[in-house]
Amino acid sequence: MRDCLNHRAGFDRVLMTVAATFLTVSAGSALAQDQARSSAAELAIEAAIPRPEPANVPPPTASDIKTDTTATVQDPAKESAPVKAEAAPAPDKVETKPSDVATTPAPEAPKNETAKTEPEKTEPAKSEPAKADAATTTPAAPAAPATAAAPAAEPVKAASNVPAADQPVADKLKDLIGAKTSRHFDRKNERAAIEKFYGARDFAPVWTQAGSLTAAAKGVIARLKDAASDGLNPADYPVPDFAAATTPDALADAELKLTASMFDYARQAQSGRMHWSQVSGDILYPEHPVDPSEVLTKVTTATDASAALDSYNPPHKLYKELKAKLAELRGQGSGPVIEIADGPALKYTPAGKKQAEIVVDDPRVPQLRAKLGLAENASDTRYDATVAEAVRKFQNSAEMKPTGILDDKTVKALNTPKRDKQIDTVLVNMERWRWLPRDLGVPALGDAYVILNIPDYTLKVMQRGQQVWTTRVVTGKPGQHATPLLTETMKYITVNPTWNVPPSIVYNEYLPALQQDPTVLQRMGLKLEQNRDGSVHISQPPGEANALGRIRFNFPNKFLVYQHDTPDKNLFARDDRAFSHGCMRVQYPDQYASVLLNIAMPNDKYTPERVRSMYGKSEIDLKFPTPIPVNITYQTAFVDDAGKLQIRKDVYGRDATMLNILKNGRGKDLENVVAHSQPSYSRPATTLPSGVAVANNGGGFGSSGPNFFERLFGGGAPTPPPAPVGRRPQQRVFTR
Repeated sequence: MRDCLNHRAGFDRVLMTVAATFLTVSAGSALAQDQARSSAAELAIEAAIPRPEPANVPPPTASDIKTDTTATVQDPAKESAPVKAEAAPAPDKVETKPSDVATTPAPEAPKNETAKTEPEKTEPAKSEPAKADAATTTPAAPAAPATAAAPAAEPVKAASNVPAADQPVADKLKDLIGAKTSRHFDRKNERAAIEKFYGARDFAPVWTQAGSLTAAAKGVIARLKDAASDGLNPADYPVPDFAAATTPDALADAELKLTASMFDYARQAQSGRMHWSQVSGDILYPEHPVDPSEVLTKVTTATDASAALDSYNPPHKLYKELKAKLAELRGQGSGPVIEIADGPALKYTPAGKKQAEIVVDDPRVPQLRAKLGLAENASDTRYDATVAEAVRKFQNSAEMKPTGILDDKTVKALNTPKRDKQIDTVLVNMERWRWLPRDLGVPALGDAYVILNIPDYTLKVMQRGQQVWTTRVVTGKPGQHATPLLTETMKYITVNPTWNVPPSIVYNEYLPALQQDPTVLQRMGLKLEQNRDGSVHISQPPGEANALGRIRFNFPNKFLVYQHDTPDKNLFARDDRAFSHGCMRVQYPDQYASVLLNIAMPNDKYTPERVRSMYGKSEIDLKFPTPIPVNITYQTAFVDDAGKLQIRKDVYGRDATMLNILKNGRGKDLENVVAHSQPSYSRPATTLPSGVAVANNGGGFGSSGPNFFERLFGGGAPTPPPAPVGRRPQQRVFTR
C-alpha cells in the first residue's frame, strides 16, 4: 500500500509539472497576440525596439523529468500517452508567436541580433519535436541578408565622392578646420568661408589629387610667385612645399597654407596692403573688400586660376601702364639704355623786346629728346623751347631747381636716375590705385567721371574711356590745408554762389582781425551775422568779386571741399599750384560746367556762352538727374599720352609716409582702420568789439537755423560733418 501511494504521488508530481509548463507557455503566447493586436502607434513603438525571436523550444515531456527511481510503474504505455497528448499542442501554440511578430515591421538590426541569439536558444533542444519546430521557423532565415546589409551605416564615406587616395587628407583637413583653423586664418569671414567650402565637398582637397598638384593649384602658385610684377611682395604670400608633403598631415597643412596665401593676395590686390586711414586723416575712399567665399569659388572653378586671381588687381588703364613701367625700371623692359654725353651747358633764351630768340645747336639733343620722351622732331639737334621745357619738368620732378638749363648736374641726374626711388614711387602709386573704386564712372552716363590729380594740378573729364576735357587747377597748400583724397558724386552746379565762410576762418582769422580793425570785413565785402545763441556767421554775396568766382561745383563731402571759379586767375600760369585752403579752383569753369551739363543733360545743349549768360546776383542751382562721380587722386607717377613715365613732386609727402609704413610695418596688420580725431564745426558764442557792422543786428539765425554744411551745399548735413585735422584757411579773402 505504501508503494502504491508512493507511485501515485510521483505520478501526480509529473502531471503538475506538465500542467504548469503548459499554462506558462499559453500565457506567453496570449500576451504576444494581445500585443500584436495593439494600436498602430504602439506597433510603431514596438517596431522601433529590438527584441529577440522566440526560442521555439517545446515544453518538457515525461522523459525530460527525472522520476523517483524507488517507485514502480505498472502500465508505462497508458501513463506516458497522456503526457504526450498533453504536450503535443504546445509547439503549435508557440509557433503562433513568430507569425504574430512577423506582422510587426521590426527593424533589420534586431533580426541580426536574433539570428545571433537563436542558436543559443535552440541548442538545448534535443528531442524530435524540437527539430520539427526548428523546421517550421526556418522562414525567419531571410534575416540573413539583413546581416549583409547591416553595415549600410558605414559606407557614408563612399557617398561623399572623395577619392580613396584623397580620403586620408580629407580626414586631416576635417580635423584641422574643425579644431585649428585659427592657426591658418586670422579673419572670421575667412574661417567661415573655409568651413563652408571644404564642408560642402566633404573636406576633399582642392589643390592636390592623389598627392599631385591640380591645375588650379599650379595657377595660384604661379600668380603668388609673380606678385612682384603687381607691386606686391611675394614674401607676403608664402607657397608651401607640396613636393616635401608626403603624409596626409603635411598635405592637409599645405592645402590650408596655400588657401591662406591666396586669400591674402586677393584681399591686398583689391584693397591694398595698407588701409588709406593708415596714411592720413584726410583720405576717404569707399570700401570694396573681397568676399572669401567668392574668391574660393571663382579661383577653384576658373579655367585659368592664375588669371582669376590676377583679376583682383585694379583694372584701370593707368594702373596697367604703371605695371608695365615698373617692369621696365626693374630691367625687364625692352629698349637700349640712353646715355647723355658730357658737354657744355645748353640754355634756351626766348625772344624779348631787345633780343631775338637764342636756340643752341648740339649733337646730344636727339639723345636728350629720346631720354625725355619727345617723339616729335626726334632727330632735331636744336635745344629749343620744347626741349628746354622738358628739361625743366624733369628737374622739377627730380627736386632740382627747374631752370630749363642742361648743366652737368642735370646730365648726371638723367644718366644715373635714382632708379630705386623711381621704383618706390611707382610702387606707392600702384598701391593707391587699389584704394579707388573699381568703376570710376557711372554706367548710365557712358561711364563718365571727373578725375583730379593733385601733384599734376590737372583735372580731366572722362567718358567711354576717353578724355572729354581737361584743365588746370589750383589745389590746397601742403600741411593743414592739403586737398583731401576722396570719391564722391557731383550732384549740382551753383551759378552765382554765396561764399559761406568756414568756421575755421571765422574764428581763427576774421574775428581776430576785427579786434584790430572793426571795419575790415565791411571793406572786404563780407557780411557778418550774429545768431541768437551768440555764434557768428560770415558770408560773401554773389558777384564778380566773390571768392568762389561765378560757379561752384558741389559734391557734398565730410571735408567740406568743392571745386569753384576764382578771381585770382594769375595762379594758373605757375607750375606749382598748391595755394588754396583745400578746395580746388578751376581755370575755365564755364567750359567745365557746359561739359558736365551736356553729359548729365545732353538734350539741353549747354554751351559756355549759355552758362555765362546766367551770371548775376542771384544763386542758380543746376541739378544733375544722375550725379557724376568725382575722384580726387594723388598720382606722383603716371604714364602720359605719349607713353612716357611722368614723375611729379611729392607735394604732400604721401609717398614718403607710405614707403615708411611699408618698410617699417612688418608684422603689423596695416589693413586695420585707424580712427582720426577731427574737429567739429561748432560756432561758440562771441562778443564782438564795438564798431562792428552786424547785418541783422542780432536777428540772424538762432541755434535751430541752418548749419554751416546746409548753408554751404544746401539740404541736410551729413552726420557728423567733420573736417580734416587742423584745416585752417589763409588770411586773404580771395583764396578759397
